[in-house]
Amino acid sequence: MTVSPSFWQRHPIIKWTLIIIFTLIVVFFLWLYSRTRGPYHNYTLDFLIPDPSTNPTPGTLEVGVAKRDITPIPDLFDSWEDVNNNGKFDPDIDKYEDKNKNGRFDGIWIAGFGTNRPAKGIHDPQWVRAIALRNNGVTLVMATFDAIGIYHNDFITIRKMIDPSLKIDHIVFSSTHCHEVIDTMKIWSFWKRIKGLDIPIFGYNEAHMKFIQKMAKEAIEEAVRNLQPADMYCTQVQVGPDGFIEDTRKPIVMDLNMYLFRFTKPNSDETIATFVSWGNHPETLGSENPYLSSDFPHYLREGLEKGVPEPNGAPGFGGMCLYFQGMVGGLMTQLHVEVPDRAGRATYKEDSFEKAEALGYNLAKVAIEALRGPNVWKNENPLIAVAGKTFLAPMSGHFKYAIMLGLIHEGYYWGGKAKSEVNVIKIGDVAILTVPGELYPEIVQGNIEALPGNDFNLTAPVETPPLRLELEKEAKMAFVIGLANDEIGYIIPKSQWDTKPPYIYGKPQYGEVNSGGPDVAPALHKTALELINRMNSAYPLKTKK
Repeated sequence: MTVSPSFWQRHPIIKWTLIIIFTLIVVFFLWLYSRTRGPYHNYTLDFLIPDPSTNPTPGTLEVGVAKRDITPIPDLFDSWEDVNNNGKFDPDIDKYEDKNKNGRFDGIWIAGFGTNRPAKGIHDPQWVRAIALRNNGVTLVMATFDAIGIYHNDFITIRKMIDPSLKIDHIVFSSTHCHEVIDTMKIWSFWKRIKGLDIPIFGYNEAHMKFIQKMAKEAIEEAVRNLQPADMYCTQVQVGPDGFIEDTRKPIVMDLNMYLFRFTKPNSDETIATFVSWGNHPETLGSENPYLSSDFPHYLREGLEKGVPEPNGAPGFGGMCLYFQGMVGGLMTQLHVEVPDRAGRATYKEDSFEKAEALGYNLAKVAIEALRGPNVWKNENPLIAVAGKTFLAPMSGHFKYAIMLGLIHEGYYWGGKAKSEVNVIKIGDVAILTVPGELYPEIVQGNIEALPGNDFNLTAPVETPPLRLELEKEAKMAFVIGLANDEIGYIIPKSQWDTKPPYIYGKPQYGEVNSGGPDVAPALHKTALELINRMNSAYPLKTKK
C-alpha cells in the first residue's frame, strides 16, 4: 500500500519558514522578558548599619579619595563634519568617518535638552570622584559622576564589581545632572531620522557605560586603599538667588544653602578633600554648545583645589574637591540668570563658557570663604551609620511603556512599577538623605501647594511632613543628595501635578513630561520618612544644637 506524503513533506519550504518564524518569535519574547525583568530583578535592600544594639562607639575617622577621567575617547567614536553648521547630524548633508564600518554614524551624543547633539570636541574633562569614609567598623564610599544621570541597574553592576576584600559596607552614587556630557540614559543617542523625526535610544553606546563602570570601580577601590586618619569640618552658607539660581516653576521654593565639608589630616591644615553639595542644573552652556564639559562644577572644583584666580580671587585648599548634586527639580536653573564675573566688570546672561566659569568660580569663592569663616564647626564624634531601602515607584505615561519594553531603566514590576532606592547617612552630627532623581525642594523644605485646578482635585499635600523637619531632628546639619543611585526624573508633589485644564496657574508648567508620574513622590516620601525615623531612633544627635 502506498502512503501519501504528508502536507509538511510536500511543502518543506512552508514547514521551515514557519519553524523559523516561530523560533524568531520565541527568541524575541525571551529577549523582551529578559529586558523587562532587568538584570537585578530580585535585588533588594533594607538595612541599617551598624546594628544599634551593639552600642558602636566612634574611633578615629578615616578618609580617602580618588578620581578617574571618564571623558569619552574620541578615537573610539566616529568623527564628523557639520557641513551646514546647525549642530545636528543631518544624514543627507553631513559627512562622517565610519571607523567601525557599520554603515551608521556613531557620534558622541550629548545628553540634555534635545536629541541629535553630536559633540565636536572636548572643552574640559569629566570625572568620577570617590570619597571613602571609615569609622566604628563601617566603611562607606560616596561617588559622584559628571553625568546626566545613571540608572539603578548600572550602579548595581558597579557594586558587584568591587573587590570584596576591601569590606565596603555600602556605596552611594550620584550624578551631577550635567547637560553637556555623553548620554548615559539612552534618551538622547540619535539612531536615524524617520519622516523628519530623530529616533533616539538605538544609537546608545553601551561600551562607554562599561568604561564608566570600570573607571568607577578603580576610583572606589583606590579611595578605600587611600584611607587615612582625618578631621572633619562642616559648615553651610546661603548662596543667591541673585546671580546664582532661579526657580522657574511655581511655587517658588528653593534650598539656597550650599553644604560644605573639609577633611584635613589630624591637627593639621593640610587638606585631603573638600565636599560640596548644592542644587542647580549644570546647564550654563545651553542647548547649542557642541563641546563636552562638566559645566560650572569644573570651575567650582578647580577653585576649591587650586584657588580662584585674580582679580578678586581666593587661595584654594589643595586636596580633591567632590561636587554632589542637590535638589534640582522644580526647576532649579541659571539659564536666564545674569551671572556677574568675580571682578564685577561684566555680567553673563547668554549661554557661554564665560558664564559657566563665572558661576563656578563665584561658587568656589563663597565656599572658600565659608570654610575659612567663623561658622565652621568640627564634627567631634563622627560615628558612621547608613540605612538603605529599596522601593517600587508607580510609573505612568511614556516612561511606563519604555520600561515595560526594556528600552530604558530595565526592570518592570507588576502594576507598572520601577525599582529604586533611598539612603540615609549619618556622619556624626550630619544627616544626608539620598533621593533617586530630581526632587522638587518643597517635598523637603515644605510649602507644597494643593490649589484648585490640580489634576487630582487634592485639597491638601500628600507628601507630609516636610522631610527636612524629620531629618534635622537628630542632626546639626542636614541636606539632600539628588540623582542618587538612580535617575527616575522629576519627583513632583502629587497635589501639584497639573497636565489638564483648568490649570493651577492658568497654563501648564514644565515638569510632568520628564517625570515618572504623579505617584512617584508619595512612594518616595513614604520610604524616606520610614528610613529617617529608623535612623533617628537608632542614632540620635549626640551634640547639643
